[in-house]
Amino acid sequence: MKVLLRFLGFLFAVGTIFFIVGVAAVAGLLWHYSKDLPDYSQLQDYEPPVMTRVHAADGSLLAEYANQRRLYLPIQAIPKLVTNAFIAAEDKNFYQHPGIDIYGIARAGLLYVENYGSSRRPQGASTITQQVAKNFLLTNEVSFERKIKEALLALRIERTYSKEKILELYLNEIYLGFGAYGVAAASLLYFDKSVHELTIAEAAYLAALPKGPNNYNPFRRRDEAIARRNYVIDRMAEDGYITATEADKARKEPLNVTTRPTGAHIFAAEYFTEEVRRYLYDNYGEKKLYEGGLSVRTTLDPKIQQMARQAMINGLVNFDEGQGYRGPVAKIDTSGDWGIKLADVKSLSDIDPWHMAVVLDVTNDAARIGLEPGRDPGGNVLKARDTGNITLDGVKWARPASANGPTGKPIAAVSQVLAVGDVVYVEPTGDQGKYRLRQVPEISGAMVVMDPRTGRVLAMVGGFSFDQSQFNRATQALRQPGSSFKPIVYAAALDNGYTPSTIVMDAPIEIDMGQGGGIWRPENYGGKFFGPSTLRFGLEQSRNVMTVRLAQDIGMPLIAEYAKRFGVYDELPPYLSYALGAGETTVLRMVTAYSMFDNGGRRVIPTLIDRIQDRYGHTIYKHDTRECLGCDAAKWDDQPEPTLVDRREQVIDPMTAYQITSLMEGVVQRGTATVVREVGKPIAGKTGTTNDEKDVWFIGFSPDIVCGVYMGYDKPRHIGRLATGGHLAAPIVKDFLKLALVDKPPIPFRVPPGIKLIRVNAKTGMRAGPGDTNVILEAFKPGTAPPDSYSVIGADTANGGPLPAVSPDAAAGAVRQSGTGGLY
Repeated sequence: MKVLLRFLGFLFAVGTIFFIVGVAAVAGLLWHYSKDLPDYSQLQDYEPPVMTRVHAADGSLLAEYANQRRLYLPIQAIPKLVTNAFIAAEDKNFYQHPGIDIYGIARAGLLYVENYGSSRRPQGASTITQQVAKNFLLTNEVSFERKIKEALLALRIERTYSKEKILELYLNEIYLGFGAYGVAAASLLYFDKSVHELTIAEAAYLAALPKGPNNYNPFRRRDEAIARRNYVIDRMAEDGYITATEADKARKEPLNVTTRPTGAHIFAAEYFTEEVRRYLYDNYGEKKLYEGGLSVRTTLDPKIQQMARQAMINGLVNFDEGQGYRGPVAKIDTSGDWGIKLADVKSLSDIDPWHMAVVLDVTNDAARIGLEPGRDPGGNVLKARDTGNITLDGVKWARPASANGPTGKPIAAVSQVLAVGDVVYVEPTGDQGKYRLRQVPEISGAMVVMDPRTGRVLAMVGGFSFDQSQFNRATQALRQPGSSFKPIVYAAALDNGYTPSTIVMDAPIEIDMGQGGGIWRPENYGGKFFGPSTLRFGLEQSRNVMTVRLAQDIGMPLIAEYAKRFGVYDELPPYLSYALGAGETTVLRMVTAYSMFDNGGRRVIPTLIDRIQDRYGHTIYKHDTRECLGCDAAKWDDQPEPTLVDRREQVIDPMTAYQITSLMEGVVQRGTATVVREVGKPIAGKTGTTNDEKDVWFIGFSPDIVCGVYMGYDKPRHIGRLATGGHLAAPIVKDFLKLALVDKPPIPFRVPPGIKLIRVNAKTGMRAGPGDTNVILEAFKPGTAPPDSYSVIGADTANGGPLPAVSPDAAAGAVRQSGTGGLY
């Protein structure tokens, strides 16, 4: 008996020693691994990378920029349905354990022993807290060392933070596939819903993804994705988060993943949003743009943008089709599955409602076409194959193109244009299954629409297709504005003592350019001269020679100063040719300048952004800097209404601004842009065309909106014979304004105080007599009036000497000559 007791005592002693040694070893191990643990207190100030979101003026989402697509939500904003789904899927004992789950560890240990020696990855037993430790503070290394550190950190995190805080960190950090981090971004990405709108089945699918988003891809591994989702639904029912009936119903739901479209594509606003992105990058840096969670409210009006886009595209396409058909985009073999081959041909995705198609069969009367099949979000070509027909009416425009326009006889058969295997663009005609042949235009252009009072850019079209070219012709293309610059010259004159009735000689002139520059002989478009003419006539009819004489009279330094004031040029060389728009500028700059005419001469700074807020909602940029007196009142107590104090610079006299606006109204009523009269509202504007018809412009405006259009080839070349701003650019602005102003009343331009409207003879500029029929109302400033005598600027240089004292009609007839055009 004593021997037995001694033996048991021996065993107890040995056991005690081993226990103490084991405890010491574990303590030493824990001490060793806890020495260099990361500082978990940083979780308190966790600021994850959050995506920047760009919104239109009406709040519509335009674009998102992020390295990690994430929207941070506090735990209070995440519905219980979502949190319960993740707890059921990832850590059923989350609210009971201290950071590590002993039962889960034991289960994982047994499985490890069973699979020892195999190539299977060890099964984890990580709790949500351990996953937070790993995701925030450790690496993804598969080792016992990392697991020990993970467990130690989890225990410390649990002692420091509440369960709700830990869950908030987890649900905002976890990667859920397709670049989405956190439940808020994933909900939008997979289902185009906020987390509050998710169904049980949708919440369960998101909760299924942490185990491996690629393993449960809804397109490539659909069966596995549904099985894993249903497993989560079962766990939710087992843990009492949902009823058995709800679980059964959720399991029967199909996995309908709805990929979320980008607003920029919906509104055809890619050029606009890219310009905003460049601004944010340049002013706030890459990190702030892609990780700073900025909220950007832009000036874009989606309705105006769509109108502008449609008008611009129609103008480019109509001109290009008038030049003839250049042939198919590509040729493919139509035998077998033509859809796969067609889907491999690069097509433009942002020219809706155009489609790419391949000709499957062709006769004299029609061509049968196969339309490009769509792709699922996983990139797989869909199995559906849609077909249609192009009739003869749909190809009649498609005469062969040449350098001088379309050639050959009119199209009498579809087979003259199309052949089997031709890959072409088509557009639905509106009749079921019928399409019209289209081609991507070679010519390009840009349009900017602006609010003249604030400089807010309401719409921007930078080219035919952003998918084709990301070069923004509205802001990056430097082109000669031609005669659309002339209002700046005339404004400088009117601001410095001239009147709309001032007479300038429209007759040939020779200018010695000096120092080997030779003699410059500016010409009018069409080669005719009209003799002594008013400033109004000179601007309405875009007379080059009159503008040169006027510039010579007031001096190019003054014109250069006004060009800088209006922001058209930073520095304008003091050469007379620049008075005709020979310098290069952008559509945005020109539209901004015209906005200052429209708003009464106040400076405007163009902007695409109204306001920027940081991730905390603090406003860090605001475009409108006007002071609001009375806006900070605590309550209404019969005080005066708040007022906005406008301290912006007055660029020109408001009366001068009205005079130049009135002259440009004449451009639309009687001058080079009469096509715009179809708008049926008060419109002013000016055309512009450059040497050899390389660029054409029109900038038009109503009291509330300014629209500028430029057209030309990216590599400048002759557009075509008789191609002018009035024939090509003005109709585009006309089409846009008819849409934009359709429901607006015909508001006249505001006449500023001090302006006198006097009846004058439109030809001579003199006060109208009782029997005059050619009469207009002309705007004069205080102290000025229609001239009583006939004084002509430039009369001493007409035909090498002064004109004889004759009547205005005789003087005009005496100098009518022919010649060649220049800048006009």
